[in-house]
Amino acid sequence: QVQLVESGGGLVQAGGSRRLSCAMSTSRFRIYDVGWYRQAPGKQRELVAAISSGGSTNYADSVKGRFTVSRDSAKNTMYLQMNSLKPEDTAVFYCNVKGYNRVNMRSEDYWGQGTQVTVSS
Repeated sequence: QVQLVESGGGLVQAGGSRRLSCAMSTSRFRIYDVGWYRQAPGKQRELVAAISSGGSTNYADSVKGRFTVSRDSAKNTMYLQMNSLKPEDTAVFYCNVKGYNRVNMRSEDYWGQGTQVTVSS
């Protein structure tokens, strides 16, 4: 079982910063890759940033240099630090976890409930 609880969303002015958190609660599940996705109104969900099990990071071109993804294994929490926010960053942000379920013996992925980030101009 995996539970993901996101926090940190809200309203921010353009140029401002915001940090999203995703607390990961797992049982008999080995986490491999973690990441953040977002979905703007009328658009498909897209990858924002991710960290592989090896520690390598991957960012969407639109957020490179502005967003930083990190993971604190001791706290079982991942973060998305967002700087220099733009109105086009407005979206619902979701955390995602990919891993291996030791009970079902299969790979699975899980999503958080989403947190709204609104950037005003």
